Amino acid sequence: APDTYVLAGCVPGTEATLRAAVLWPVLNQPEQLVAWRAAGGGTCGVQIDTGMNRLGFRPEDAPEPLPGLALVMSHLACADDAADPHNLEQLTAFKAIARRFPNAWTSLDASGGCFLGPEYTCDLVRPGIALFGGNPRKSGENPMRGVATLTAPILQVRSIDRGDTVGYGATYEASGPRRLAVAALGYADGLMRTLSNRGHGVVSGIRCPIVGRISMDLVTLDVSECPPAAAAPGSHVEFIGPNQPVDELARSAGTLSYEIFARLGPRIIRQYTGTQA
Repeated sequence: APDTYVLAGCVPGTEATLRAAVLWPVLNQPEQLVAWRAAGGGTCGVQIDTGMNRLGFRPEDAPEPLPGLALVMSHLACADDAADPHNLEQLTAFKAIARRFPNAWTSLDASGGCFLGPEYTCDLVRPGIALFGGNPRKSGENPMRGVATLTAPILQVRSIDRGDTVGYGATYEASGPRRLAVAALGYADGLMRTLSNRGHGVVSGIRCPIVGRISMDLVTLDVSECPPAAAAPGSHVEFIGPNQPVDELARSAGTLSYEIFARLGPRIIRQYTGTQA
């Protein structure tokens, strides 16, 4: 079985639980190291803070090599921008520390770091958003292929006229006759409310603006440009997929693809396709 590391370390009092579940903590502060040793020690990792100032031992406080230490890691703050000087600064700091642990695996890269060059790769990489097809780089063409599709069924189609408003707060007012479709997806499912009056769904290959505020369970789209047969009850609206990559939806929402995926709720039915290991 593969080793499973808990990147957040161990919360005080959970050492025995981790050991029983064969989960190895990535220790990030002296107190965790003391508690892990007191609980019997064993396989563990250590995170070194090389400049992100999040989790991790500061380099000057890094522990000496200890029995069971199998992984030494850090995390890049600006890996989505290959030109950012912080990347080289962190790489240099990490390599200096890693030399103190010649018998441990080393790991520096998450998704963005995988594209910075072979010198950043170390022994292990930790791809995250790249596995879902999100762009691990701040700009430029996405080197990854999208693997997730998010759709929702249309529940009702209705016509409105000039001056009619849509949704809570009447934030959208029609400038003329429009045809609307109400789909079964809302912010309770993870469709961010910031997409109200600015995001799109795709119906039969046609981009359809979201109009009015997104509700808890429902979203309304202007499907006036779609053939009536294509936008009818039972038809599906694509929010993530080949016609609208997740990064495009994220830009419309004013966030990152990471947050889009992290917000998708348990009410959404998951269907897995393709070869399973």
